[in-house]
Amino acid sequence: MSISIVQLGSPRAADEGLRIGTVRRPPRGVPRTEFATRDYYDVWLPNLSPDAELVKEAKAVASDADWTAFAKKFRAEMNGGDASKVLDLLAALSKTTNFSVGCYCEDESRCHRSILRQLLNERAALIR
Repeated sequence: MSISIVQLGSPRAADEGLRIGTVRRPPRGVPRTEFATRDYYDVWLPNLSPDAELVKEAKAVASDADWTAFAKKFRAEMNGGDASKVLDLLAALSKTTNFSVGCYCEDESRCHRSILRQLLNERAALIR
């Protein structure tokens, strides 16, 4: 059992399980009834995405220093309040079932899902 960190919209692995979309907005131009069949997500969990201001900051990243500043703010956001509790829950669930979390970004190294991977790892989640 484990968590897969995925790009939403990419083909699903056979044993991936439930796909959770950790994005601020649903995919544009895709009917809600087709989110799962088009390999976006089965469940939408926007509280594990950066808030609107941080999304703007992430899209404007032009250097490693910019990314580091974004990552620090996003980690602080995720380590407080309900987001922290959800990450604790996902880490615990990773020991009993397969599921995935993801975002639309092509490059995981410049996507908030890379930070989610770290945060889940710090909570002893089982990650593929």
